[in-house]
Amino acid sequence: MVKVGVLGCGNVGAALVALIDERGDESARRTGVRLQVTKVAVRSLSRQRPIHLADEVLTREASEVVVDPEVDVVVEVIGGIEPARELILAALAAGKPVVTANKELLANHGAELFEAASA
Repeated sequence: MVKVGVLGCGNVGAALVALIDERGDESARRTGVRLQVTKVAVRSLSRQRPIHLADEVLTREASEVVVDPEVDVVVEVIGGIEPARELILAALAAGKPVVTANKELLANHGAELFEAASA
């Protein structure tokens, strides 16, 4: 079981959570690893989303996701430079692998992030 923490639950984050839910059995069968979304950072707890998340999974405090000992891997899908950069660095400092497709952040701070990941 790999417990996933997600930073952001807009279009991309919600789609990721839905895929993990809908294709979890297939993914586990193919890889031998089951993914479980355990914490999702959002700006608004009351916003309507196309997916259902339990109240205890949602948080307005993104820093909770990166330091939560239950989270094995952090997925950043909030976009932009800050607070994405700060949160990724905190996750890496906590020893957590990070997945991001944030091209703007990687273009502007990629060297810093890769150095932190290597350390």
